[in-house]
Amino acid sequence: MGEMVLAGYGMDKAVRSSVSFETPCGRLLRELEQIWTEIGEREEDKDRMFLELETECMRVYRRKVDSANAERSQLRQSLMAKEAELKALVASIGESTPKFKVDEKQSLKDQLATVTPLLQDLRSKKEERMKQFSIVQSQIMKIKAQISDSNNQYDNGSVNHSKDDHDLSTRRLSDLQAELRNLQKEKSDRLQKVFIYVDEVHCLCSVLGMDFAKTVKDVHPSLHGANSENSTNISDSTLEGLTQTILKLKAEKRTRVSKLQQIVEKLHKLWNLMESTEQERRHFAKVAAVLGSTEEEITSPSILSLETIQETEEEVERLTTQKASRMKELVLKKRLELEDICSNAHMEPDMSTAPEKIIALIDSGLVDPCELLSSIETQIAKAREESLTRKDIMEKVDRWLSACDEETWLEEYNQDSSRYSAGRGAHINLKRAEKARVLVQKIPSMIDNLIAKTFAWEDERNTPFLYDGSRLVAILEEQKLRRVQKEEDKRWYRDQKKLQTLLLKEKELIFGSKPSPKKTSSFRRTSSHHPNGNGPGFMTPAPRRVSAGSATPELLTPRSYSGRYNNYFKENRRLTAAPLNFSTVSKEDSMSSFASISGSEPDSPLVLH
Repeated sequence: MGEMVLAGYGMDKAVRSSVSFETPCGRLLRELEQIWTEIGEREEDKDRMFLELETECMRVYRRKVDSANAERSQLRQSLMAKEAELKALVASIGESTPKFKVDEKQSLKDQLATVTPLLQDLRSKKEERMKQFSIVQSQIMKIKAQISDSNNQYDNGSVNHSKDDHDLSTRRLSDLQAELRNLQKEKSDRLQKVFIYVDEVHCLCSVLGMDFAKTVKDVHPSLHGANSENSTNISDSTLEGLTQTILKLKAEKRTRVSKLQQIVEKLHKLWNLMESTEQERRHFAKVAAVLGSTEEEITSPSILSLETIQETEEEVERLTTQKASRMKELVLKKRLELEDICSNAHMEPDMSTAPEKIIALIDSGLVDPCELLSSIETQIAKAREESLTRKDIMEKVDRWLSACDEETWLEEYNQDSSRYSAGRGAHINLKRAEKARVLVQKIPSMIDNLIAKTFAWEDERNTPFLYDGSRLVAILEEQKLRRVQKEEDKRWYRDQKKLQTLLLKEKELIFGSKPSPKKTSSFRRTSSHHPNGNGPGFMTPAPRRVSAGSATPELLTPRSYSGRYNNYFKENRRLTAAPLNFSTVSKEDSMSSFASISGSEPDSPLVLH
C-alpha cells in the first residue's frame, strides 16, 4: 500500500489529486500538502520534497525486503540443514524412522516446527547409542590392552572410536558386543590359565623349597598378593613368563630328583650294610621314599630343597665314616652271608675270601676293605644267580633223598616182627609202607632223570655240577652201582637159601628125621667165597639186625645220604667225593646185611658137603 502511495507522489499533479487519501499514509500526505500550501511552498519544492520522501520510503522498504529475504534464506538453510541432519541421523542410527517430506503449502516456520521434534528425538537416541558404543568399546579396548599388555593401544582405541561415530547402527553395536563377549571369554580363559600356572609354580616351589612370592613377582608383580588397583596380568608376556618359569622349575626338580635318588641309594646301602635301626632311619623316611617314586609322585613340601639334599649328603658322609671303622665286621658278615647261600645251594664258596684270609688282608692294610666288600658282594650276586639255575636240579635231589629216607624206613619196618600186631598206629605204618614201596620203585627212574637233567645243565654251561664239592653225576652213577650190587647180593642170598633148604631135605632122607639144631654144626663162611656163590665151601653169613642209629654203610640204600647213617653225606645231606671200592667190601658183611633185610634169624645153618 505504501509503494502505491509513493508511486502516486511521483505522478503528475492531476494524477496526484485523484489518488485516494483514505489510507493513513494518504491522509498524512494530504495533511502535509495542506500544510505546505498554507506555508506557501512552491510546487517545485513540493515535488522535490515528495521525491525525497519517496526515496526515503523506498530505502525503508528495501531494508525491510532485504531483511525478510535474509530471514527466509536463513529459514530455508536451517530447514535444509535439519533435513540433512535428520537424514544423517537416520542413516547413522539405522532405525526405521519415517521419511520427512516438505509440504510446499506450509510456511518455512511450520516446516521447521515439524522437523525440530523429530531431530531432537534422533539426537537423544544418538547420544544414548553413543554411550552404549562408548561403554562397549572402552571395555574392548581395556581387555585388548590387558591381553597385549600395551597402554598405548587403549588410547588409540579411543581415537578410532571417534572416527567411527557415523556408524551407530544396532548391527555394529551387536558386532561390538559379540567381540566383547569373545574377548571376555578369552580373558576368562587366560585368567584361568594364569591361575593354573601360578598354582603349578606354587607346588614346584613348595617341593623345591624356593620362595614362591619372589618367583612369581619376577614374572609380574600382579601375580602375588591382592591389589584392587592392579589386577592380575593376563598378557602374552605373562603367560610366556610363567611357562618358562615352570619349565625351569621342572628341569631343576628333575636334576634334584636324580641327585637325591643317587644319594638315597647310597644311604639305603649304608643302612643295610650297617644294619641301622628303624629309629635311625625314621628321620629320613620321607627322603628315602624318593628312591622308588616318579617325579610326579614327589609332592612333599621341601623334600627337594637344597637343605634337605645337603642334610642327606651329610648323613651319607657320616655313615661312610662310621662304615670305615666297622669294615672288618661288615666284611665278615658278608662272607657269612655268602657261606649261607652256598650251604643252602650245596656249593663251595670262593676260598679267596675265606674268613682267615679276610682278617689277614685287612690287618695287613694291603687291600682296601671297600674293595674286599665289593668283591664279596659280587660273589654273593653270582652265588644267588647260580643257585637259581641249580634250583630245579636241587629240588629233584631233595625228592630223591626223601625217597631214600622212605626206603630205609621201609627196610627197618620190614625187620620189625611186630609190625602186623594190632598196636596203636599200626594201620598208619601199613599205609606208609604201601606208599613207601611205590616210591622205592621210582628211585631208579629218579636217578636216571636226575643224571639226564644234570648232564643237560653241564652241557649248557660247560661246567660240572658240583654238590658239596663233588660232581653230582659221579655220585649218582656210584649210587646206581650200589643198587645193582645190592640186587645181585639179594639174588645170591636167595639162591643160598634155596640150596640150604635142599640140603636139609637131603639130610632128612639120609637120617630119616630132621636133624637137631644142637647137633648141626654151624660152619663159618670163609673169606674164599666167590661173588657168584660157586666157592668150594661157604656158609650163610651171620645176619645182624639193623637197629636204630647203626647199619652196614656199604650196603644201605641212599638213606645214608641224610647224614644219620653214613659219612657219605655230611651234615645237612652234604655229599662227599669219597669213592667206594666194592672189591674191598666183605662178603660176610654183605650176607649179614641181606640176612637182616630178609628177616632171617641169627645162626641159621648153611652146610655144604
